[in-house]
Amino acid sequence: MGMRYSDNKNLEREQLVSLFTSVEWESAKYPQELQLAIANSHSVYTAWDGDKLVGLMNALSDGVMTVYYHYLLVRPEYHKQRIGATLVRMMTDKYSGCRTQVVISYSSQVNFYKNCGFTVGDDEIPLFISDLV
Repeated sequence: MGMRYSDNKNLEREQLVSLFTSVEWESAKYPQELQLAIANSHSVYTAWDGDKLVGLMNALSDGVMTVYYHYLLVRPEYHKQRIGATLVRMMTDKYSGCRTQVVISYSSQVNFYKNCGFTVGDDEIPLFISDLV
């Protein structure tokens, strides 16, 4: 059975925590807030291997001018299977009418996003207020 993709954003808390823990993201330490954040996202696409959540991407958007892609994660044992690239393509296709599509990337992932069609801004620097490490 192949990978299955879904746009259902009502996900079980345990599935989310397991996925976020697999990539060692701090958000996993806040399961109730994480589940609510995903449910309140403008869009969410997920990747499933059977009934196991193996990838997720969400979007925060006004639906017209701008979309921000906040989370993109794939379980490490599923890397190099084009799951992340498929999730990005699904999102960028959905929001192709938006004037601006934004992703903030770790430096180690910049080339991945470039390969997905994103460019690095000339004089743009992301700024944060966050209590997540």
